[in-house]
Amino acid sequence: MKLKICGMKYPDNILEVASLLPDYMGFIFWEKSARYFDGVIPKLPKSIKKTGVFVNETIDIILDKVALHNLQAVQLHGNESVEFCEELKSKLAKEVEIIKVFSIIDSFDFDILKPFESLCDYFLFDTQGKLPGGNGTTFDWKVLANYPSSKPFFLSGGIGLEEMDAVNEIIKTNLPIYAIDVNSKFEIEPGLKNIELCENVRRDARRDTLQSVSTDNKIKNK
Repeated sequence: MKLKICGMKYPDNILEVASLLPDYMGFIFWEKSARYFDGVIPKLPKSIKKTGVFVNETIDIILDKVALHNLQAVQLHGNESVEFCEELKSKLAKEVEIIKVFSIIDSFDFDILKPFESLCDYFLFDTQGKLPGGNGTTFDWKVLANYPSSKPFFLSGGIGLEEMDAVNEIIKTNLPIYAIDVNSKFEIEPGLKNIELCENVRRDARRDTLQSVSTDNKIKNK
């Protein structure tokens, strides 16, 4: 299981979190966010994928941010259409990942996803709230039992250390969960991450990955 720590804002804190080697770090380029990033991303380990988070932004601005910050992933957290994703995909370098976000409360029409499957590398499921993200609440993960696709996805929305046991249980299912995305429950204030909490979730993510690999090996060796 991969780990994405999102909503990074302050250079020193960014470097502290980067020392934990999460797989992705998210930088929010939406001006209305309390975690809006408008600085220079310090040099990060190559293993960390810098992810730009955008909300109903223009393609030109997304491309500018990708070039300026050498982003390895783009997260679309608004109401971006299939046509928008198609055009963006055609203009981005092939190695830049596209993550399309869909918000859920207690139900979801998964048919909506079908036209996006060939245009996005991953989906991300978040909790529908007043803001596009960072609301600190979880949605009913039982909804995902109806997920019809093999497209891997990020699980997001109010995940804290107290949710990790539940995360571990859902990982044991056949759902193609690629990563968890954490943010507000690991903060001292918006954009400033608690390093101890981040270290704990990084450890838990690695533990769950090792357990998953061990289980897979046992099945293969039977």
